[in-house]
Amino acid sequence: MAKLTDKTKEQETLAQEPKLNIKEYLSKFFDIKKGTNKAGTIQDIKDGISIRGHTAWILIFSIIIASIGLNISSSAVVIGAMLIAPLMGPILGVGLSIAINDTETLKKSLINLGAMVAISLVTSFLFFSIPLFQDLTPELLARTKPDLRDVLIAIAGGFALIVSLSRRKEMTNTLAGVAIATALMPPMCTAGYGLAIGNIDYFLGAMFLFIINSTYIALATFVILKFLRFRNVKQIDSTKKKNIARLASGVALILLLGSVYTFYGLVQENKFTKKASTFVEYLKNEGFSIIDKDVDDFDFNNKSITVTIFGKNVTPEEQIIWKEKLVKLGLPETKLLIHQGKDNSEMIEEVKQLRLTYADQLKFINNRDATIKDKDELIADLKLRLKEFPFVQISREAKINYSGLQSISYANKISTDFNQIDTITVFTTKWYDSVPKTDEQFIKLQLWLKTRLKLDTLVVTK
Repeated sequence: MAKLTDKTKEQETLAQEPKLNIKEYLSKFFDIKKGTNKAGTIQDIKDGISIRGHTAWILIFSIIIASIGLNISSSAVVIGAMLIAPLMGPILGVGLSIAINDTETLKKSLINLGAMVAISLVTSFLFFSIPLFQDLTPELLARTKPDLRDVLIAIAGGFALIVSLSRRKEMTNTLAGVAIATALMPPMCTAGYGLAIGNIDYFLGAMFLFIINSTYIALATFVILKFLRFRNVKQIDSTKKKNIARLASGVALILLLGSVYTFYGLVQENKFTKKASTFVEYLKNEGFSIIDKDVDDFDFNNKSITVTIFGKNVTPEEQIIWKEKLVKLGLPETKLLIHQGKDNSEMIEEVKQLRLTYADQLKFINNRDATIKDKDELIADLKLRLKEFPFVQISREAKINYSGLQSISYANKISTDFNQIDTITVFTTKWYDSVPKTDEQFIKLQLWLKTRLKLDTLVVTK
């Protein structure tokens, strides 16, 4: 009975425990309303709007640093400039003023935003007006063609920034990260570069990127502050609210469509470049000598591919085959521009023959040099042996001891029985006919030389 009672109590306890509610858990997990400091957030944004005095000079110096970083294509220098530039304040002020219907703050934000743009453009324009700093670098070129990815970065960065600000805590890492990711300063510098070199396309592309980043940061601020129910400074009717919402949505949609169009064009250009590169590799595999492509050889806007060929000329039949290859690669409307000189295939063949002949001659010279070297080493070895062998002293002693000896010579004789090789010392003598008993002297000379030189294999001949 006691066991049943304990089991019943345990079941009642489990029944009283709260069940896990996934919806409630997720709601609390992603809740950003709790801990919001509305008054502090508004004050922080308003404090950062003004661009004057020290902030103006900080902006000028940061623009110069960013321009130098873009000129030397140094990402580290550009990032450093973005961290110190006071560019976020006026943009956040625009989003805040629209969200809480604060016309005075809106006016102040727009004036300071305009001043910020003017200072940035003038400073970068003056810097890039110096001819030494007008080289186009990858860092500059990267800011001339914004696309959909830049919109996504600006939206995510804007939301991260305003959410962190609404906590009113020291969130230095978040602010720095957003400043780097949204990259407001490099587009301004690139726009100044476009003005300095007279390239309107670069100027418009960079300004479009700046407008995208600024608009979506302001829009993210507007959305988050509305979601957090920041109170309006002045009450407005529902019609005006709808008009503001429509205007913001319309601007955002226009920028989004523009970036999508640019992104689509970039994707198509990359596809065209890859197919054109495949076509050029096909020509090289067919045995045609083609100068490596330059920047202008693949023209996406005019749908043309330029190839410069040297060597044998391209026949009309080959050109037809090439055009069919373009169709197979998905480039049916692409124009093929062929640059070629006179047919110099015979000259190329002659050059090849000359190279082969030169290689043979070089091989012959190397072999001859090796042979000469071997002979020189042999001569040097023989000279060394002669120097070590006391032939001069022996010849003098032989002349004294054997009066019938007219001359004597010495050599090393190499012989083989096909099993081994032997070196034999041989003396050749010549005797006077007028001297008697030269045969006896010859025998004594043999014995004396063997004893004197300690060589049993020594041979003496007449």
